[in-house]
Amino acid sequence: MKYVKKSPFIMAASFWQALILAMLYLLAAPARAESDQEMTPIATPDQPSAIKLATPPLPGATAQEVWHAQYGSRFARNVTQATLTPFLPNPAKANGTAVVVAPGGGFRTLSMENEGWDVARALNEHGIAAFVLKYRLNQTPQDMAAFKRSMAKMFSDSSGRREPLKPKQMKVRLAPQLEDSEAAFALIRSRAAEWKINPQRIGMVGFSAGGMLTIATAIVGETAKPAFIGDIYGPLYSVKVPADAPPLFAVLAADDPLFSDTDFGLIKSWREAEKPVEFHFYEQGGHGFGMYPKETTSTDWFNAFISWLTMHGMVKQ
Repeated sequence: MKYVKKSPFIMAASFWQALILAMLYLLAAPARAESDQEMTPIATPDQPSAIKLATPPLPGATAQEVWHAQYGSRFARNVTQATLTPFLPNPAKANGTAVVVAPGGGFRTLSMENEGWDVARALNEHGIAAFVLKYRLNQTPQDMAAFKRSMAKMFSDSSGRREPLKPKQMKVRLAPQLEDSEAAFALIRSRAAEWKINPQRIGMVGFSAGGMLTIATAIVGETAKPAFIGDIYGPLYSVKVPADAPPLFAVLAADDPLFSDTDFGLIKSWREAEKPVEFHFYEQGGHGFGMYPKETTSTDWFNAFISWLTMHGMVKQ
């Protein structure tokens, strides 16, 4: 998929379909038993630490939140009430930096484990407070079989039409998710003293659709103002970079089925704006590798991210 040049933020209709279907590619990376590949409905897990955000329930929602397991990981669908789950590091390791973690899933589901909880726990090991954002999602059929049929229909109906999506349009298309991300930053800052966080060192990292939300939070969000951002195998379309844009860390695999056909417009945009940017383009990894152990160099993205944060003075006492 190629982006269209010279637009503030170019999106294709086919790109939106790809994001909607990202969950179907999301876990293609790990090699697991065939029985693990099937989406299996599960009970909603206990989330005693989850804090409801001060954003309203998803307008017009009829389907309610449901969960499923796949590839040994857990996913949420039909999220109608946004929450933020704190993962706080050992006080002896805490360094005052915090990260909002936005899982991916095409705005139709959320990879809560591989791209959420597991990431948060790994950040804690480096003294970083992490907050997993379960943002509101577009509605899908409640029944699993109907959900699978709807995804298959989206595949067959894909037209490949390209249409631009400018910043004002993005604010409309991602309105609930942007509202949730900004509410997450507001909550963390309001409790920064309690959680031993430096309000000036709160960043955001997102995966796939969560990466798109992270970029949108930085360039069209009004209040979040992340100190740094990470776009992990999310879109790399060119953007108009604001004057206060934060440092950007980006990751993509050359064999990613969604976003590898790109001329790295996002990276070019950050460079042309003379803003700090680091980009890792791995030979292999596919899409959705997250925290899964793999025999590809893409698995090292997390260590590279920590090194980058250290270079920027975010991982220190």
